[in-house]
Amino acid sequence: MIYINSAKQFCCSFVQSFKFRFMKREIAIIALILLSKLSFAQNTGVIFGSVKDKNTQEVLIGVTLQLEGTQLGAVTDLDGRFKISAIPPSSYNVKVNYLGFEPQTFYNIVVTSGNSSELNVELEAASSKLKEVQITANTFGKRLESPLSIQSLTIEEIRNSPGGNYDISKVIQVLPGVGGTGGNAARNDLIVRGGAPSENIYYLDGVEVPQINHFSTQGSSGGPQGILNVSFIEDVSLSTSSFAAKYENALSSIMQIRQRDGNPEKMEGNIRLSSTELALSLEGPINKKTTYMLSARRSYLDFFFKLIDLPIRPNYWDFQYKVTHKINDKTTLTAIGLGAIDEFTFAVPKESDPTKEYIIRAYPSINQWNYTVGFTLKRLVENGYYNVTLSRNMFNNQLDQFEDADFGNESKRTFKSVSNEIENKLRLDVNKFVNEWKFSYGLSSQYVKYNNDLFAKVANEVTDSVGGIVQPAVYTSFVTAIDFMKYGAFASVNKKVLNEKLSLTLGLRLDGNSYTASANGIKEIFSPRFSASYSLTPKININATVGRYNKIPVYTILGYKNSAGELENSNVKNIISDHIAGGLEFLPSPSLRITAEGFYKFYSNYPVSIEKGISLANLGADFGAIGNEAVISSGKGKSYGAELFVQQKLTKDYYITASYTFFYSKFSGLDGEYVASSWDTRNLLSLIVGKKFKKEWELGVKYRLSGGAPYSPYDMPLSQSTYTITGQGADDYSKLNTERLPLFNQLDLRIDKKFNYKRTTLNIYLDFQNVLMSKSVSKDYYTFQRNADNTDFETTDGKALKADGSNAIPLLIKNEDTTFIPALGIIYQF
Repeated sequence: MIYINSAKQFCCSFVQSFKFRFMKREIAIIALILLSKLSFAQNTGVIFGSVKDKNTQEVLIGVTLQLEGTQLGAVTDLDGRFKISAIPPSSYNVKVNYLGFEPQTFYNIVVTSGNSSELNVELEAASSKLKEVQITANTFGKRLESPLSIQSLTIEEIRNSPGGNYDISKVIQVLPGVGGTGGNAARNDLIVRGGAPSENIYYLDGVEVPQINHFSTQGSSGGPQGILNVSFIEDVSLSTSSFAAKYENALSSIMQIRQRDGNPEKMEGNIRLSSTELALSLEGPINKKTTYMLSARRSYLDFFFKLIDLPIRPNYWDFQYKVTHKINDKTTLTAIGLGAIDEFTFAVPKESDPTKEYIIRAYPSINQWNYTVGFTLKRLVENGYYNVTLSRNMFNNQLDQFEDADFGNESKRTFKSVSNEIENKLRLDVNKFVNEWKFSYGLSSQYVKYNNDLFAKVANEVTDSVGGIVQPAVYTSFVTAIDFMKYGAFASVNKKVLNEKLSLTLGLRLDGNSYTASANGIKEIFSPRFSASYSLTPKININATVGRYNKIPVYTILGYKNSAGELENSNVKNIISDHIAGGLEFLPSPSLRITAEGFYKFYSNYPVSIEKGISLANLGADFGAIGNEAVISSGKGKSYGAELFVQQKLTKDYYITASYTFFYSKFSGLDGEYVASSWDTRNLLSLIVGKKFKKEWELGVKYRLSGGAPYSPYDMPLSQSTYTITGQGADDYSKLNTERLPLFNQLDLRIDKKFNYKRTTLNIYLDFQNVLMSKSVSKDYYTFQRNADNTDFETTDGKALKADGSNAIPLLIKNEDTTFIPALGIIYQF
């Protein structure tokens, strides 16, 4: 296995010396664009979209939409579509009303002259028995089947998040229960209610997407930069419990990302230039029944890092598309695609220092590519609809590491892994709404292939004082290829009772596979869940849920072979997580929501490393891969805590999102003793305040605080003997997570200004990260002391460094920074 203990150097180290160097050039580019597009004609924008019944997906005719505080509005036509034209550029709240349905208000819909704004509305039938006016939480993403532990963010909340860098995984960390990896602000790993990064599942328009980050960790998730194009997104919701029965393999969270359709009337797009990347997005009609969206993005970090003499050369591309074809009034076919190419290589720096030398030896070179393609056929039927989704995803991951950073020298190779993960998926889900009963049921199947060609140097050769071999070097290698079927079935039912004050949902899910069938019993494949929501008053709801969720172990575990060439982990079981959660929801007004929740998660069958004796729940926030080792399904875990969340949508030109979470996260290893997990940061606090000013100015401030993450001290003797192989220290797992980092906090600031011309818009933003220059601290680097000019290692006997490190001088290098990151970005809409 390969682990890398820090990613800060990846995103932060170059910034201070580079940002201001190129600021003049970027300002010149802005000036040229402004001069070329200067126009003082009357500039207006458009809002268009559709309105449907949420339960049946039938279009609604005659729905009234009005821009709050104006006389502008529209009524939906025979196709359920609307268009509001001649809107002065600004931010608006859109009120939607229709007889017999709950009214809704959509907040902070930004209108520009460059791109049209799309708004797709789903209205829910109003209660026929409640006499009082009921404030609903539909605006905030609440669903009947998931009445609690669910939050949502709109496209504008994602775009304008300070420090978010148009990255969903970073932005979503403002929600309750969601944190990162302690002080490592450079990575996107989502730690949700104390669970490992691998416990989260992502869906893009109903298609599961295993990787949403560049340089993803195999067997886990996360990475330094997101893949998804924010321009495509309509909204994002995150469920941290009470998962709908149709979703599989999630233990901690389900992120559902909903994309809009392309503009059906004209071609338009945008170009986004930031300090690290260039992105192009296009959309428009193909014909009267078909629309498209497509984008491409290219980073130029490798060029920047070369200029400032950092030894790493990260580089990535990503691509995305969506095509929507309306076959007829009842049937729609959607095709989506997402792909990325990642390359992480090294170069010898012009001027060396101990930190640069550590990076070269500790990090493997990474060559990755991945893609997901999917097709969804949606068909309206009587009192409902069904979806048939066919998709394929593939992840190719190649890792290479060499002793003494002697890249390409096979005699110095210490690690190689070339692996592929392939999934072919088919899912059917049927949704019906009959006599106030809501039903959902369906089937799913997958054909899975995994292969890996792995080589690793386990121990160096040991020699005596005269050069005689005391112990030869130890290597391990295997080539594995497995394939099997996964299958599932689900059903859920929802009904409102007690004069529609009490909403009850029961869900059942059955999951199995042909690979671990003999290991899994009914406990591992059967996962029931139940949730309830009671309307105590028109503004206060009491919510509760209990459920069991399971997940098949990652493919790196399933495909691991021992030294005899046998599959070692064929008897592992599905991981189980039992959830209990409950809380209050207070809705003082349609634009304000306050929730308080408590939760308890209990894990069983968690994979435990036989060699290290620790739960794999502690791993996953590093580059490389996890799971390439022998494990046993004996681990347990528990995570419990409480959350408070306040979300004020745009009102009187300001908006607020605030959350606080206190929790414990503990897992057991081979000894059965519960120990604080690597994600046990205890305290999570986040606050975003945004203010819109006249003339299209906007200011956003974000503050985040996280308790210090636990970590294990180094096993100094083992670190010394293996450093030349791994390029880093070895943890002392007998003292697992007995140390703790200081707390992490950061203040980010963002300023936006839009210039609206006749048919185009220029958006310029300044994003300042870590304004207070707060210190970010991670675990010290373990390395060997080097000589004064950094040309070689110093030794105790003055001779060359021995392979087993016995004559080395161990050294710990502080891993901390107080980097202030200013970033300038340009978005040109046309």
